Amino acid sequence: MPDAGDALRTLGAVHHAVAHDSAEKHAAGEALYIDDLPEPAGLLHLHVGQSARAHARVTRLDLTAVRSAPGVVCVLTSADVPGRNEIGPVMNDEPLLPEGVVRYVGQPLFAVAAESLPKARAAAALAVVDYEDLPPLLTIEAARAANSLIEDSQVMRLGDARAAIAAAPHALSGRLASGGQDHFYLEGQVALVLPGEDGDLHVWSSTQNPTETQHLIARCLGLRDNAVVVEVRRMGGGFGGKETQSIHYAALCALAVAKTGRPAKVRLDRDDDMVMTGKRHAFVTDWQVGFDGDGRLRGAAFELASRCGHSADLSIAINDRAMFHCDNAYCLQAAEIVSHRLRTNTVSDTAFRGFGGPQGMMGIERAMDAIALHLGKDPLDVRLANLYGVSGNLTPYGQVVADSVALELMTELEGSCAYRARRKAVTAWNAENTFLKRGLALTPVKFGISFTAHHLNQAGALVHVYTDGSIHLNHGGTEMGQGLNIKVAQVVAHEFQVPLDVVKISATRTDKVPNTSATAASSGSDINGMAAQAAARTIKARLVEFAAREFNCVQVVFGPDGIQAGDVKLTFTELVRRAYFARISLSATGYYRTPEIHYDRARHQGRPFYYYAYGAACSDVVIDTLTGENKVTRVDILHDVGRSLNPAVDLGQIEGGFIQGMGWLTTEELVFDDAGRLSTHAPSTYKIPAAGDRPDAFNMAIWERGENREPTIHRSKAVGEPPLMLAISVFSALTDAVASVGARKVMPDLDAPATPERILAAVEDVRRRAVDV
Repeated sequence: MPDAGDALRTLGAVHHAVAHDSAEKHAAGEALYIDDLPEPAGLLHLHVGQSARAHARVTRLDLTAVRSAPGVVCVLTSADVPGRNEIGPVMNDEPLLPEGVVRYVGQPLFAVAAESLPKARAAAALAVVDYEDLPPLLTIEAARAANSLIEDSQVMRLGDARAAIAAAPHALSGRLASGGQDHFYLEGQVALVLPGEDGDLHVWSSTQNPTETQHLIARCLGLRDNAVVVEVRRMGGGFGGKETQSIHYAALCALAVAKTGRPAKVRLDRDDDMVMTGKRHAFVTDWQVGFDGDGRLRGAAFELASRCGHSADLSIAINDRAMFHCDNAYCLQAAEIVSHRLRTNTVSDTAFRGFGGPQGMMGIERAMDAIALHLGKDPLDVRLANLYGVSGNLTPYGQVVADSVALELMTELEGSCAYRARRKAVTAWNAENTFLKRGLALTPVKFGISFTAHHLNQAGALVHVYTDGSIHLNHGGTEMGQGLNIKVAQVVAHEFQVPLDVVKISATRTDKVPNTSATAASSGSDINGMAAQAAARTIKARLVEFAAREFNCVQVVFGPDGIQAGDVKLTFTELVRRAYFARISLSATGYYRTPEIHYDRARHQGRPFYYYAYGAACSDVVIDTLTGENKVTRVDILHDVGRSLNPAVDLGQIEGGFIQGMGWLTTEELVFDDAGRLSTHAPSTYKIPAAGDRPDAFNMAIWERGENREPTIHRSKAVGEPPLMLAISVFSALTDAVASVGARKVMPDLDAPATPERILAAVEDVRRRAVDV
């Protein structure tokens, strides 16, 4: 007897909770990833030799012993690159392999292709490398002092913020540092490349960006794009770390194939992956706000400085988004936002879930807490007073916020989680307990949805209907575990009103849907769902026209029980077969581009976002003031996903995003030594949240009244990135707990991640400063 899940899968409609298409295969270990694919005869295995210096001139690179080592077939250096030795996605500032100068510890210096991975690794260790050290820039402070920038500093303004702050009854300022974060995907960087006829290449890559992988491999090898096919069935996680960073290893693998004519594979182990690949950008934010006696903002100024690493990668767009989100959900009235993008001798930082948005929001949320403490108010009341829709609607970049539901979400959550009663309980607890202190915070999220690079807001899809009534679906998005494929399949099944198991989802391939955008910016379902819908509707329109002519009727209706064509009832399969014999095309491409968005980057003004996604979270924490240890004890989340395409998938994204954000702000600390070496490059030294770190009480809900005001795919909203920023409530709650040590007389100086060491130092600092107040 089928269970409820089977019934929903058979129904195939949108807005229903349906299991991930690979859920059973994931649980059973049967889902195929690149390293699970059968290895072809003659396969070569690559190991990458790394730079041991952060900044140096290579005075000697002797690979003689490497080349003669057992099992070695070829050794690759920059001299072996037949095309352009360049893989920078935006700027031409990142070589595939360096030419004379290395710029960070872990930079690929050469690659060894051997008969086995152990032989390649052993051979690489025989390299003799001499360096002439050059002065490295390793920190934000050092790079600022040297004025080391990847581009000119950017300024965004709304009114005269400095004058507004000076004229305000109250003013506060501060500085907040937020650290980087490793993506720690379950499947590391991996690629498998097979040679084809005429020098063609078939590339399996764990990448969020098949098209850019195709383009940059072709560029490095001096090929046309049509000679390279990139295929992605699934990734074991990405989180932004495979948007550009995967290209380096796929390109090295492709180079080995081009040089030897043999298939090749590269698979980084965890330590090498963490050392060699980019992270979330570390930021230092200087903030200043002016406000009245009720806590309402009169003006705000932010100066952002980020460590970008040795090359630009995607740092320009990431830092732009940080500027866009300095307001979070609050109307700043007048604003000045300055952004410094710093080039350092560290691995090039890259896209990470939120894409700069989380770092941008940290300053204003710290300011909200500081305003509340200064005025003796509840931080929630200060936040509510400054929300878009309450105090204004104009963003610093000139977009009018016309869809704000932040007030409704926050007030609904305030009631459902009993915030006011819990605030009283926290205050009472802290008065009675000397060593354990509790903290509470309820914070909002407003996150803009669209690629800020205008041209990326487009997608394509390919749909085939076969004569047995089955459907083949391909689209330009990539599946990294987030449930994109099942959502798009639901869209197609809904259009034809067929069971979901009729729709076959196939691997993303650049020879099926070309010129795709990366699966990023939370836009996967939005744009690929619309493209797939367009393809399905093209075929459906042909079938309707055929049926109306065939059965001499005006109305043709597709329903879950079949097609009604006038007085004739027939199944989907029957209609498809008739159409085929009548020579009706049953295949179509679909295309979508996001409407109404525009942006003048020179002036930092326009409408960069099609709409906003909203959410609110309330977090309860406890800290041990003797050790700095802490725990999140309860979390309540209310999140707006519009009309959810798949509530089960969306709830999973909300939970996963929150926990990942919590890790960034509490336990995940990247430590570089004075030579630029990453010390925390393994699970033994880098702590992501584990099962025991999940709050015992974790209450999540999708906002039932949610509906996108814009005509997105079935009025849904993006869900991939926004929930991560709900975890800022944890950081604010920890700040609240530390402030209670000094009877809320002084604002804690607590940076992120709020590790036990940092919390203990902040506690001691608050105790010391509170004595003088």
